[in-house]
Amino acid sequence: MTLRHFDEELSELKTKLLRMAGLAEDQIDKALTALVGRDSTLARQVIERDHQVNAMDVEIDEDCIRLLALHQPAARDLRLVTTAMKIATELERISDLAENVCERAIELNEEPQLKPYIDIPRMGNLARMMVKESIDAFVKEDAALARKVLTDDDSVDDLMEQLFRELLSFMLEDTRTITRAIRLSFIAKYLERMADHATNIAELVVYLVEGKIIRHTTPPGSSEHHLAQP
Repeated sequence: MTLRHFDEELSELKTKLLRMAGLAEDQIDKALTALVGRDSTLARQVIERDHQVNAMDVEIDEDCIRLLALHQPAARDLRLVTTAMKIATELERISDLAENVCERAIELNEEPQLKPYIDIPRMGNLARMMVKESIDAFVKEDAALARKVLTDDDSVDDLMEQLFRELLSFMLEDTRTITRAIRLSFIAKYLERMADHATNIAELVVYLVEGKIIRHTTPPGSSEHHLAQP
């Protein structure tokens, strides 16, 4: 195959990854809407749509393996293909976490609302923006934007700690709130893990652009970042 054809396939790979990211972002947005609006019907729609993200993950994975086998790319092109494969996995996990949020939302909707949802939507919107910016950084091959995502993760962590303290006070004051508070704490953890996966994507972008592996290191002005768990 010609070099031009290979370049076209790389461009198509980026396009597919962009579509998958858009769907994952929409999953986050709809999960938050279902939670805040106490909309169990919408929550079930998000759960059902997760299979679309899974299918895209498999398709991108197969495309990457085929490109590696047929073209045996080297240097930057090799980094691009392997990075795309890993990013697809991160996006699939983000969608899984949106599904988890909806499962807890459906359970919470069966009881009176414990508290106004303020910090949770803020966390979710920050995580969604981190996903968007990390993918933008990939498409534009922008290491500076990727590094911004790394620092944004601290804001999500701070909100989660603040929410945990608040939920703990609810549980200590009234044992009847424990079940609802625990479900909300699960949701906060899901959102924090979404931000971690966005951070992973940003780290992969830095590797793509600069050839530097920055996992398990401490970027200037930021706390240590770790790979998110599956």
